Amino acid sequence: MQAENSQTDSSPLIPASQSLPEITFRALILGVFLTILLAAANAYLGLKVGQTVSASIPAAIISMSVLRFFRDSNVLENTMVQTMASVGESLIAGIAYVLPALIILHAWQNFYYWQTVFIALLGGILGVLFTIPLRRALLLDTSLHYPEGIAISNILKASVNKDAKDLTTLVKGGFVGAMISLFQNGFQILTDTFNAWRETPTLVFGFSLGLSPALLAAGYIVGVNVAISFTIGIVIGWVGGIPTLSWLYGTTDMGTANEAAMAIYRSHIRYIGVGTMLIGSLWTLITLAKPISQSIVNSFVALRERKKIGATANIRTEYDLPINFIVWGAILMLVPIFLLISGYIVPRHIGLSLPFRTILCGFSALYVLIGGFLFCSISAYFAGLIGSSNTPVSGLLVSALLIVCLSLLAFFNLLPGIQNKELIGVVLGIGTCVILAVGVAISNDTMQDLKVGYIVGTTPWKQQVMLIIGVVVSSFVVPPILELLYNAYGIGGVFPHPGMSKTQMLAAPQAGLMATVAEGVYTHHLPWLMIEAGAVVAIICIIIDEKLKKYSMRLPVLAVGLGIYLPMSTSTPVVIGGLLSYLIDFSLRKQNVISANKQRGLLLACGIVAGASIMGVVLAIPFALKQSADALKIMPAHYADLAGGLSIIVTVMLCSWIYHTVVRPMR
Repeated sequence: MQAENSQTDSSPLIPASQSLPEITFRALILGVFLTILLAAANAYLGLKVGQTVSASIPAAIISMSVLRFFRDSNVLENTMVQTMASVGESLIAGIAYVLPALIILHAWQNFYYWQTVFIALLGGILGVLFTIPLRRALLLDTSLHYPEGIAISNILKASVNKDAKDLTTLVKGGFVGAMISLFQNGFQILTDTFNAWRETPTLVFGFSLGLSPALLAAGYIVGVNVAISFTIGIVIGWVGGIPTLSWLYGTTDMGTANEAAMAIYRSHIRYIGVGTMLIGSLWTLITLAKPISQSIVNSFVALRERKKIGATANIRTEYDLPINFIVWGAILMLVPIFLLISGYIVPRHIGLSLPFRTILCGFSALYVLIGGFLFCSISAYFAGLIGSSNTPVSGLLVSALLIVCLSLLAFFNLLPGIQNKELIGVVLGIGTCVILAVGVAISNDTMQDLKVGYIVGTTPWKQQVMLIIGVVVSSFVVPPILELLYNAYGIGGVFPHPGMSKTQMLAAPQAGLMATVAEGVYTHHLPWLMIEAGAVVAIICIIIDEKLKKYSMRLPVLAVGLGIYLPMSTSTPVVIGGLLSYLIDFSLRKQNVISANKQRGLLLACGIVAGASIMGVVLAIPFALKQSADALKIMPAHYADLAGGLSIIVTVMLCSWIYHTVVRPMR
């Protein structure tokens, strides 16, 4: 597969022997500006639709455009700006996916400034620290393709090499991706989802076809193995799961067939995905235990060597922040995390004795540290498996929330006389997970940035410093942005002022899910049968994967879980892209052509991802100003059905264009 071939050359763009300015004053100023800008641009989308737009590629493009006016700028300086700026988007995602649940449950009356600052600050710094020991192990894992990291690094490399053919390929892909995204999400002449669900008195069946150019290109980059795993997940969760569950539980009072399918997804299917990913995560951690522990040991060895023979003897491109700083920094952060949870998250008016409050909050702080490292490891792994934009952060957080809520419930069962168990458990569970959520989101983005730095040739410790600076900057600007949006629109059915419009309310769907899950643990309303079914699916996939290893084949259990958990419209374009990459690779092998064709395909896919991502950020501006995702819509309502057919035609044309562009002989 071309994704694998693209990574065979491990030599960085800027060799370790060459030293260039990286953290400069202008890089810091530009990084701060872009961090704030991209965080603000994503806050509305994160609360409105429960999804943010990856800021890494737009940040890289903007940085290149600005710094090109300075003659002495360089690609490493560009990478530092991109690294810092991307933090704003990931931090706002971590906050927006969980923290509004406290408002939805009326535990908080608004986004308290200093509490929110410290939640973001502590979670974000932990996310960066946790990822540093993982860097060597995950970057050397050949099964991880880092689709967005590869896209960003190719954009940066093309700007340095100034190869006319490479730049032309990137620009063509970027233009096509941007235009399709504009017509899909802006003008809505096209659509990124084609639904074909049908309903009978006893069954709901059909499919959703995703037509997003960015996801299709990401599928092309990650290749056919992930596509096959996604397909298995789609078959289990959607092709077989929706009809079976509709037959078992009925289809009455669910509206249209599309609405019925999504209702079954929300109430049953995604919990199967959660069960699969929970067991898959544990298994992945077991398989990664050896390389991660070896990476940590090597970090301590390198630290001792530096002390003996001096820092100059170390390879620049392998120089992380000292491992003792990471370990002690993480341990010492237990104190402020404990103070935050006990003093500002657990309601003071609840009648808890000081010893029991200390035990509960101490356990929660330890869970943030230990559980945080485990879930951050999986989140970082996802960045390599499928890319940051497609990582199911909310799915990981549901798993983390389930574990902490069940653990707290066990505490309460030991002391049956405790009052307000449900309120304490829900608030403490969500308050604990919001700190962890920021770390999970940051670690995912950090791993992608470190992959970019690995390819380009940055000094890792300098990237890590820029990431921490980005966390600090974002932490102080995110609370007023969230408070402004809450006061303007209301969140999750809660309005700060009477008479506010329900149509403009920010739904905060991920936070609503967290509130539902936390309450469900204590009211016993969670679909445990679905979670258990997902666990069984994971065990079967693990057994099959172990057998396939003998034949140099893989069935990643987390990718199968993703195929079940994600909406079908999100999974199918990844499958299409992966199958297209296999078809192209097969044609190239048959023709016995040179590898430059594969590089051209990779650049084209990177351009499509970049163009669609940039257009997503651009469109967020009019959406926020007009308070509607229909701000640029020009397709009349009575012609809306045409959008699906037109989009299928455009997707077929896009696949055909990619195929013929890549397989044609090089000139």
